[in-house]
Amino acid sequence: MIDILFCGNDGVFDGMLTCALSILKRTDTREPFRFHIFTMDVSHLDERYTCIPREHIRLLEDTVKRYNRENAVKVYDVTKYYMKAFSGCPNEGAYCSPYTLIRLFADVVKGIPDKLLYLDADIMFNRDVRLLWDTDVDGYEYAAARDHYGKYLIGPNYINAGVLLFNMRLARQTGLFRKARLWIKRKKLVFADQSALIRSTTRKKMLPQRFNDQKFLHKHTVVRHFSKRLFWLPYPHTDNIKQWHIDKVHSVFKYRQFDDIFEEYLRIINPPVKEQI
Repeated sequence: MIDILFCGNDGVFDGMLTCALSILKRTDTREPFRFHIFTMDVSHLDERYTCIPREHIRLLEDTVKRYNRENAVKVYDVTKYYMKAFSGCPNEGAYCSPYTLIRLFADVVKGIPDKLLYLDADIMFNRDVRLLWDTDVDGYEYAAARDHYGKYLIGPNYINAGVLLFNMRLARQTGLFRKARLWIKRKKLVFADQSALIRSTTRKKMLPQRFNDQKFLHKHTVVRHFSKRLFWLPYPHTDNIKQWHIDKVHSVFKYRQFDDIFEEYLRIINPPVKEQI
């Protein structure tokens, strides 16, 4: 079983769906996938911050089961964990949303296996997920690739936490997540959960950039991470183009490698209307 973790609300459901499709379409395996989803209702902070609705969960489940009947989707409402640990904390207004914090409950939510691949929703697989999944993380809390900008601005081994292959057994033993939650609860951090994880790490395994490419898409790229990036032309500016912004993926990045995935994604979210007889 290959276990994947997504976190978020309905605002990033399109990312979860397209990412899952990219995994399923780029991986040739009979081994089933289990997609774990952490979500929550903190609509007291913002009316958009509600759990992913059931109809979207069913849509994702129907989609993954078309590839393998043994594939599964498991949803966890982590609202009670969030309210107990992070309500009113200095990082509640995190740089993206409170949903960036909830992967830090992976050690306390029941049903999480000993090996787990966490993925941000703005991820697309260009090659077989097993190239990443089969990485040996024995003796490491997790494996991660360097942050494209952080490796220059902060430190050569500064990691990006959008792709994390967790050795959950060791992470539970070292208290990785517990220590990270304490950082979140006590101190305002620039990159919230990412900063907390880095400060709490005992031992990590560094991955080549092709496992979390935040700027380019090469033939050898396994994971393309559609995170916010700097553009120099026509003037220096940042943009946050996600994979579900298909027109911009075509016009700005000139990518056509994911078109088969986009075509299926569009058929799923816009099914043809049956004519009435």
